[in-house]
Amino acid sequence: MALGKDYAHQQCSIARALEVVGERWTLLVVRDAFYGVRRYGDFLAHLGAPRAVLAARLQALVDAGVLDRRRYQESPPRDEYVLTEAGLALWPVLRALGAWGRDRIPGTLPMRRFHHAACGTELGPAGECPSAGCPSHGRAVPPADIEMRPGAGLDPDPADPVSRALLRPRRLLVPLEHEPPAGNSPAAPVVVPDGH
Repeated sequence: MALGKDYAHQQCSIARALEVVGERWTLLVVRDAFYGVRRYGDFLAHLGAPRAVLAARLQALVDAGVLDRRRYQESPPRDEYVLTEAGLALWPVLRALGAWGRDRIPGTLPMRRFHHAACGTELGPAGECPSAGCPSHGRAVPPADIEMRPGAGLDPDPADPVSRALLRPRRLLVPLEHEPPAGNSPAAPVVVPDGH
């Protein structure tokens, strides 16, 4: 029997949540938004999702209130995607899913480590600060107070600029800024020949 496309007849909060975040690529888009990815081109470079699929997932997350679309450039018009309060509430789900994959799927190395930015301690299994000397001891650390660091499973020389930028320790939710291509710097604009 073929699997249905939705869970309309399910009387279950998990089924209802899957209607929003259960499609392939969707939780990876949300994950990247926590990592500071905000622009379509950066999502595309990091995820490798087909363009039409990525556009559909971003629109669905905006429609569901998980992401907010904000204009950052008028000419040509360009938008970025920022987690809403509903999106931020998905952090414990992503963290738990990542821990489950690392702990339960043989051969999976940790890609990233998450630390309490205030004290530098790696977060505990439930996303709490385990440091007895920290005022937040035993409490869940909110995403804005988490520093992400590379783990043993990350490729140390990735091809795309987003993955390279994510190799450096960084706070969650801080907008991603990656290095411009070689020869370009913020002080030296890219020169494009006429007609291109």
